[in-house]
Amino acid sequence: MGKLSEAEVASKTGSVPDWKRTGAEISRTFQFKDFAGAMRFVNAVAGEAEKANHHPDIDIRWNKVKLTLSTHDAGGLTDKDFALAQVCDKLA
Repeated sequence: MGKLSEAEVASKTGSVPDWKRTGAEISRTFQFKDFAGAMRFVNAVAGEAEKANHHPDIDIRWNKVKLTLSTHDAGGLTDKDFALAQVCDKLA
């Protein structure tokens, strides 16, 4: 899967409006009622990431989970990043 062009990234960003782009990554922080809710979300994300063979960087802070996506072997953002971001949005 090839790295997306700037125009392609710009058009895909609208499909994940709560995600912020920083360079070659997109990220979003999700907030939950408590730590247990955050961990349920992380476990659900892990299952979907395994299915997609695409794994986000995950930062857990009590009731907050920050996910960061980039396709490192492609050198930037690909369709895989935006597809997994949409799945994560639905899981939340």
